[in-house]
Amino acid sequence: MNFPPDSPFVKELSPSPNVEPRAGGRAPDMIVLHYTGMQTAEGALARLCEDKEPRVSCHYLVHEDGRVVQLVPELMRAWHAGLSNWEGDSDINSRSIGIEIVNPGHDFGYPDFPDAQIEAVIALCQDIIARHKIRADRVLAHSDVAPGRKIDPGEKFPWALLHRKGVGHWVEAATVAGNKILNVGDCGSPVSEMQSMLSDYGYGLSVTGSYDAGTRDAVAAFQRHFRPARVDGVYDSSTAEMLKRILASRPVRAA
Repeated sequence: MNFPPDSPFVKELSPSPNVEPRAGGRAPDMIVLHYTGMQTAEGALARLCEDKEPRVSCHYLVHEDGRVVQLVPELMRAWHAGLSNWEGDSDINSRSIGIEIVNPGHDFGYPDFPDAQIEAVIALCQDIIARHKIRADRVLAHSDVAPGRKIDPGEKFPWALLHRKGVGHWVEAATVAGNKILNVGDCGSPVSEMQSMLSDYGYGLSVTGSYDAGTRDAVAAFQRHFRPARVDGVYDSSTAEMLKRILASRPVRAA
């Protein structure tokens, strides 16, 4: 499938066959950031463009040196998010633009993201946000929309820097404290209140009043994005403070 690049930052096209129309003709209203999690960029690009199971794709891939490759037109549905949920919607692929960032990930040493690569990600996201009017709190990590199943782009990803450049939602981190408030096995109204706050922000978490594995995964995903100094799935005082700050500062949502 041949198509013109959607962004002026695209340096090359590598069309993927793993593409289809967005369900209901939706326009994209969120960005999901991933890392490739493979040993080489070449291997990752080949996998995103191969027509065999598991069939995966994304809209953009950003190399370590900042080169941006487009694989799928923005108005089409790429297959990058998998089983995921945000704000009660489980078809994240139909409403998102997926950006894969070349990094071998946790299984292969998880190096820092190079400056040139992050600068390219920021420029690309700024362009997408401007054209699609994407809200700051809808620029998300793969781990946000798939807690427990995915951990990318991980705790090294510089969300604070992106926010300073007008990309994504962020507040200054609360000091990491050692005092636990809630943990796996706890039950009752304090757990329900915490689950309600995470769900209200967008995490796909049921309010059960039981601090189960799914709750731990959602807390860890929140920490990985907003409190990366310690990601352990324990709801401590600094995590609680961060969640309150994030909810208080989020952009106004349309009625």
